[in-house]
Amino acid sequence: MSAFSADWLTLREPLDLAARNARVLTALETAFAARPSIAGVDLACGTGATVRALARYLPVRQTWRLCDNDLGLLARAPALTASTDISVATMPLDLVRDLEMALDGHLDLVATSAFLDLVSGRWLERLTVELAARGLPLYAALSYDGRLRMTPDDELDQRVVAAFNRHQRTDKGFGDALGPAAPQAAADMFARVGYRVEQGPADWQVGPGDREFHVKMLDGIATAAAEMGDIALTELMAWLTRRRAAVTEGIATMTVGHVDLFARPTGTRWGDRSQSNSTSSPMA
Repeated sequence: MSAFSADWLTLREPLDLAARNARVLTALETAFAARPSIAGVDLACGTGATVRALARYLPVRQTWRLCDNDLGLLARAPALTASTDISVATMPLDLVRDLEMALDGHLDLVATSAFLDLVSGRWLERLTVELAARGLPLYAALSYDGRLRMTPDDELDQRVVAAFNRHQRTDKGFGDALGPAAPQAAADMFARVGYRVEQGPADWQVGPGDREFHVKMLDGIATAAAEMGDIALTELMAWLTRRRAAVTEGIATMTVGHVDLFARPTGTRWGDRSQSNSTSSPMA
């Protein structure tokens, strides 16, 4: 999968936290309210931001397995995430090859953030089948859905956003990525296997106080658009210069559309699992 720097993940974490959908978090919290403890796995965990975001919505005693193929990010995660009641173990692995290994053993919850838009439809179907076979719920936050709005308006915005969205569907290590189609694809796949799906918008709202993040985001958009080859580089650089100037002047804003999802099995199967796990010990 594509690499993300620790600095970028640190920079985006406050925006991620503010964006997470409250209704989806409530559905997650309600589903596990009766549990004394929970065992979870965070796929493509980075530095553990998902665990930090979810900790207060879940039972106090938590055991987490953090999975990522980036050893540098993974090394930072335990120190940033662990607390008295939260036990963290890291697992370096390739989710393309070793998804099933990440899901082995006792688990109550699978979580991930900013990840489903990077994977292919085939990989997402594989995840859906694996979770359905195990009766496991999924909390998947911050999947990009293709909505990208910037102010003040610029004549090149529409073309740049279109090129960026096409780039989002290129191979990120899992085959051709779902990109902006990921939120709907995930909802449809889990509904087909009988899951109850709660979804809601989780948009980044980038304002005048987010200058460093804003500039890095603009640079990333321009780089992705340039790789598609649809826009002359001179035009693209002029667009980026205008956009950066607006950030410097404190008049620029950006809304980046994301969707959060909580999908869980329904009926007796989920109820039986919940009851049986309520007294089980945390995973090793």
